[in-house]
Amino acid sequence: MIKHCVFLNLRPDADHDALAIAIAKLRGLVGEVPGFIGLDYGPNRDYEHKSPDYDAGFIATYRDRQALADYDANPTHKSAGLMLVAQCVGGADGIFVVDIEVS
Repeated sequence: MIKHCVFLNLRPDADHDALAIAIAKLRGLVGEVPGFIGLDYGPNRDYEHKSPDYDAGFIATYRDRQALADYDANPTHKSAGLMLVAQCVGGADGIFVVDIEVS
């Protein structure tokens, strides 16, 4: 199983409606992309004060590497990703991604 962890450094003037639309588009791919199991999104509470630049994030869960690759190639993912990039400081540089393989 793959946990695809995405953290967003949002612009101060980020359009939160556009952000919600992008997340809804990504959530809509759960079950549509084979092996895409779920997506959880929320604000970063940064309780340990280690990630103050990242305002929000999501964790998407995939059955395996192929499911993540299929999601990555999906046109809806690509368009939602562009919407997220537009809301982040420095565009794509404002997005931090970690993929964790779990058993």
